[in-house]
Parts: sequence; structure tokens; C-alpha cells
Amino acid sequence: MNVQVIKGSFPDLEARELIRQMIQTKISYHELKISKDGSSEEDIKMRERRIIELQNDLTAVLKSIPADSTVELTATLEIKA
Repeated sequence: MNVQVIKGSFPDLEARELIRQMIQTKISYHELKISKDGSSEEDIKMRERRIIELQNDLTAVLKSIPADSTVELTATLEIKA
């Protein structure tokens, strides 16, 4: 099953905010998992690395969007059970 989450053209500021919120949601998910009791040290380290990767990706993508531009965004969730 696929769910179309985002599809369209957005002014640069709106596109940046959508991207920022989507990535921040995933970062928050990892932070929540780290803070829960029962996580192994290996799991915590993996999540910390992933958070850093997401933060670096966010910085890179935000820098790549020119000011006063229109950005095409498409985001689809592919769900397999």
C-alpha cells in the first residue's frame, strides 16, 4: 500500500518547513526510543548515528534550496506488511 503524503509545488520557505518537520518527526522518534528504558547500548548508538545523519541531511537539503524559488516535493510512504 502506498500513501501519497506530499505532492506539489511549494515556495521555498514552505518547502523548507515541510522538509524540516518531516525530518524532525523522525529525529523525535529516535530520541523517544533512546529515552525509553530497555534500549541496548548498541541500539542507542545506532539511533544516535541515525539522528546525526538526519541532521546532516537536513542541513544539506535546506542549503540546496535556492531563495525565492519554487520547489517540487513528492513524498510517498510505501507500506509492506
